[in-house]
Amino acid sequence: MTIQNKGSDTMVNLALAWAERYQALYPEARIAVTGGGSGTGIAALINNNVHLANASRRIKDEEIASARANGIDPQEYIIAHDAIAIIVHPSNPVDQLTLQQISDIYSGKITNWREVGGEDRPIVRLSRETNSGTHVYFLEAVVRMNDPHNRTLFSPDTLLLPSSEGIGAEVRLNPNAIGYDGLGYVTGDMKIVAVGLDAAGPFWPASVELVTSGDYPISRDMFIYAAGVPEGPVAVYLAWLMGPEAQKIVLDLGFVPYQAEAP
Repeated sequence: MTIQNKGSDTMVNLALAWAERYQALYPEARIAVTGGGSGTGIAALINNNVHLANASRRIKDEEIASARANGIDPQEYIIAHDAIAIIVHPSNPVDQLTLQQISDIYSGKITNWREVGGEDRPIVRLSRETNSGTHVYFLEAVVRMNDPHNRTLFSPDTLLLPSSEGIGAEVRLNPNAIGYDGLGYVTGDMKIVAVGLDAAGPFWPASVELVTSGDYPISRDMFIYAAGVPEGPVAVYLAWLMGPEAQKIVLDLGFVPYQAEAP
């Protein structure tokens, strides 16, 4: 049996590292990992094409209903936590932004860096594509400020990129750009902007420690959804993912273990 595992591009490197380690420990195991986005993974789960779907957002009620209509009862597992880092080019003098300022940038109300203390330069907005769980989370938690009645949208001139790596690559090249990425994709050649709930602060940079403490304001759970109650090899693999060895890989790749006491 090959365990089919598909979904979140944010989680794909983590899922590949898990599968590689597990297959090294248990050579008889077979795990096939592919990305495509959280929505793609959940759609595959709904259609009974995968055993496990990785998602960087929670499954929607209508997706659960579609799955159950197909005889699939999705089972949710929180497998890790993640921070969404706000990133800019290293030359950008802006060190901190409030959630409202980030929302106003991405909705198009703020269009020039000088409006938030930077240089007189146009802001180039970078986002993941709409099928990305990271895109959905950022829209709801940041652009709409966690207000269920807020219908604000991304500015139409926002550049939609297909991968976390794509956002990082553009930020490194473009001094006018702003992007958001899972903490595991942030490298030393980009600048993390500290985020505050309001102008009074405090302002927090994205970090494992500040997600664990609950201080960083843009953090989220990372999910695995199983196609029904796991059995056999799928159940054994999921149990391993929740254990210390797999959770150590979570930390090594820049994510946050689902338990604060994990190594």
